[in-house]
Amino acid sequence: MPRKARKKSPTGIYHVVLRGINKQAIFDDAEDYRKLLTILKNYQEKCGYEIYAYCLMNNHIHLLIKEGAEDLGLVFRRLGVAYVFWYNWKYGRCGHLFQDRYKSQVVDSDRYFLTVLRYIHQNPWKAGMTRSVTAYPWSSYGEYIEGRRICNIEYVLSLFSENEKEAIKLFEEFSSVENTDQCLEYDEESIRLIDSEAAKIIKSVSGLPNPLHIQSLEKRERIEVIRKLKAQRLSIRQIARLTGVSFAVVRRA
Repeated sequence: MPRKARKKSPTGIYHVVLRGINKQAIFDDAEDYRKLLTILKNYQEKCGYEIYAYCLMNNHIHLLIKEGAEDLGLVFRRLGVAYVFWYNWKYGRCGHLFQDRYKSQVVDSDRYFLTVLRYIHQNPWKAGMTRSVTAYPWSSYGEYIEGRRICNIEYVLSLFSENEKEAIKLFEEFSSVENTDQCLEYDEESIRLIDSEAAKIIKSVSGLPNPLHIQSLEKRERIEVIRKLKAQRLSIRQIARLTGVSFAVVRRA
């Protein structure tokens, strides 16, 4: 059956989610996050897109992005190839890292644009990965407070006020408001532990320097480690996401 054509945005702006294959982790340390951000910045001029907000989660990416000279499908193929080539080289792996098709939703009004902006910045906080919106280091929230790096913050701040200082103040207030915003649902789980804490437990239990190395263990040893992690009350989804072992294997262990 042919894939359904994506709905085109009259504004050219979309909320996009790109996630790891089988929901596995796509970032393991700070260098990985920085690399993806560097790739996003390097391809901006070539592809012509504008980014208004981003959030890099452990196993997926949120972007509020405006399509430019190139179709977003081609943009994400470029970004994916560049990051996966580097990631596979770094971790001595091969094969796919991202799901084949990104998810996207049309953003066709200023009101919904701001809703998505807040949703993206609050994503790690609502997922239990950080203590506050301001504390998460891998979202674009800080760009609006500290200055531009990747995002077109001027356009966003202009929606709040013509005065920059006033706009930043209003942006901070807006971003911290508790809400029930629902945008491009991504089957988030209620995480019992922040991922960084869970990763420390995985390393301690397995004796391995990297949670992803559990994939290379002999089958019996891998199952034993997974059972110990379950005993530590890590969720099945969190174990699968951080180690790259499939959800089904973790569930059966």
